[in-house]
Amino acid sequence: MAVVISGVLCIILGLVLAVGGVKLIGLGGTWYFAILGAGFLLTGVLLLARRRAALWVYALVMLGALGWALYEVGFDWWQLAPRGSLIAPLGLWLLTPWVVKRLGWQHYGARVWGGGALPLLLAVVLWGTTAVQAISTDTHDIKGMLPVPLASAPAADAQVLAGEWHAYGRTQHGTRYSPLAQITPSNVDRLKPVWHYRTGDVRRPGDPEETTYEVTPLMVDDSLYLCTPHNLVIALDAETGEERWRFDPQVPDSSNRQHLTCRGLAYHASAGPDEGQACRQRLFMPTADARLIALDAGTGEVCPAFGDKGQVNLWASMPNVTEGFYYSTSPPVIANDLLIIGGAVNDNISPSEPSGVIRAYDVISGELKWNWDPGNPERTEPIGPDETYVQSTPNSWSISSADEALGLVYVPLGNPATDQWGGERSESSERFSSSIVALEVATGRLRWEFQTVHHDLWDMDVPAQPSLVDIQTAEGLVPALVAPTKQGDIYVLDRRSGEPILPVREVPAPQGAADGDWTAPTQPVSALSYAPPVLRDKDLWGATFVDQMMCHIQFHSLRYEGRYTPPSTQGSLIHPGNFGVFNWGGVAVDPVRQMVFSTPAYLPFTSTLVPREDDETTYVSEREPYLNENFGAPFAVKLEAFVSPIGLPCTAPPWGYVAGADLRTGKTHWLRKNGTVRDRAPIPLPFKMGVPSLGGPMLTAGGVAFLSGTLDYYLRAYDVTTGRELWKARLPAGGQATPMTYESRSGRQMVLVVAGGHGSLGTRAGDSVIAYALPQ
Repeated sequence: MAVVISGVLCIILGLVLAVGGVKLIGLGGTWYFAILGAGFLLTGVLLLARRRAALWVYALVMLGALGWALYEVGFDWWQLAPRGSLIAPLGLWLLTPWVVKRLGWQHYGARVWGGGALPLLLAVVLWGTTAVQAISTDTHDIKGMLPVPLASAPAADAQVLAGEWHAYGRTQHGTRYSPLAQITPSNVDRLKPVWHYRTGDVRRPGDPEETTYEVTPLMVDDSLYLCTPHNLVIALDAETGEERWRFDPQVPDSSNRQHLTCRGLAYHASAGPDEGQACRQRLFMPTADARLIALDAGTGEVCPAFGDKGQVNLWASMPNVTEGFYYSTSPPVIANDLLIIGGAVNDNISPSEPSGVIRAYDVISGELKWNWDPGNPERTEPIGPDETYVQSTPNSWSISSADEALGLVYVPLGNPATDQWGGERSESSERFSSSIVALEVATGRLRWEFQTVHHDLWDMDVPAQPSLVDIQTAEGLVPALVAPTKQGDIYVLDRRSGEPILPVREVPAPQGAADGDWTAPTQPVSALSYAPPVLRDKDLWGATFVDQMMCHIQFHSLRYEGRYTPPSTQGSLIHPGNFGVFNWGGVAVDPVRQMVFSTPAYLPFTSTLVPREDDETTYVSEREPYLNENFGAPFAVKLEAFVSPIGLPCTAPPWGYVAGADLRTGKTHWLRKNGTVRDRAPIPLPFKMGVPSLGGPMLTAGGVAFLSGTLDYYLRAYDVTTGRELWKARLPAGGQATPMTYESRSGRQMVLVVAGGHGSLGTRAGDSVIAYALPQ
């Protein structure tokens, strides 16, 4: 019976491989799977015929598969494992007495090994030896060390007291760097939870899929301030985690929203507001129903003199007003007593979306001071009550940064609707799409722009807050801006002019857009880049060689010519996908060490344009708000992860790293795969394969970095010099937010993380705020 079962299994595998392999050959792919299928078929037939030659044939199958695997991927364990996942165990099974005795031998002995078992045994041993070697070989990490700080290195940004955290990126410079140094590589493993607070804001029926906790709390004086997905604002005692107050803006539910997210609040302290002693310290929160609310930081009460009874209507002067289609998921930036804010629009519903206008309001009165409309960039004075901004212009859904000394605010811009087809974009949209713009804080006038993607057809919005740092160069100290992007480039620019500090070169890009569209001939590439190399057959993956073959078939069925392959009706492979190498979490910058700590991630997507026959039919969505339908455009777009039939990535791990680079040279000194598949695999095994992160890192002067955004549920600490993981703590839910740190009133350095999960990533939902510190 064992021989029959083995033979049938080999024939089934052989037929699957043969059929798939022939299809793959027809698509121009490798012959490997068809040849492997033939070997399995012959082995199966010989087993059913009780022929000892089956062992010889299978030995050749194993040796051929091993030789091909080593040729393609060397000693990369996670690449070798699926290639041998069925082949090696089956070879070992064929050597058991239950099989061997049914092939004509009664006892193990010289005749057995001389008659075919010995070659198969040697093949099994070679596979085992290769596996042991591969497990002990690291083929992906760069294990270097960052250089020591220069004696002339600039000091840390002193806008905020060392023990506090006043803005999303700690200061308006957005470095996510704290000068606290109580926690060091030598003691970080002693961190323990100090308190654990639950917000009570959990997911509700009818919430959009992208209901997410992405908040980085603020710490001012002795209080922590945070917001939740449903726009609750909560103040906590920074020492104990006890709730001091909460505010509920009563945002109504809506099926039209793509997101329920609040990344943070903005804080401002003034000498003497119109309201006397009240509202001297203010918090500002944008809501999901497009309001901007001012609160007294001490009491949580609305500041009535701001705007209309404490709030500003962000729908004012907007075109195409549709509830739920416009809101600000990110906090405004405050500079020189002006509150500057952009907003998000729903993706790819129609070419007729709200405007991407950037507006500045007086931080006390809420009066509109200027508006910068990408569709009308020369006019920045407030428009009249009967006018509207230009529709569907590039919007800023992420976080801006500001340099008050230079009088500039730096705004990351996204793409105009529609993302994957740009045949009818305006001249101004072409100019500002996927760019960073520097606007004068006082007037809103454009000082400079830098475009990171030309004629963006891939949804490569500039996703993250630019980090401002002064870099030591051969010409002296230069005020710089560090901008991570979805496509993997980190641009380092002179923030006075937008000129590159690290070189940027234009490289040829694939051509051939969809009907009515065009592609840019070149794209800008930074000297500091984590862009993935062009995918090849050897990079395709699967849990077994069967689903790996299916990924090969899918790969060769898609259009793919490397980065910036245009979307197509055939279906195009987009690598990196619009999840990005980097996303809204951005990077952390150490101004003293002149380094950037980043979290590159690699997940390809497929982009298929679906021709539209009318403006009403839904082609790619099932419920409101009908994302990616592009009503009124020639094409809807179907966006999917590039995964195998069983849902595993079609590209090999690692899928996520942490990296440390010198901003003066652009050199990456260390790169380490980061995170495990414990919370993504059917069996919770902590294989360190390297998983993506969504949520940014935080650096400290103590030489320790922190990150909680990986797809497994951990807060981790790293040695900044080497990137080595030093410590980790298990979280009760997904930690897709950026941690922060502060000094409590008892003098302890606290590390704070929010763990509430991320809907679109499928991480566990929760409502936890947890503080860690060294033992007293």
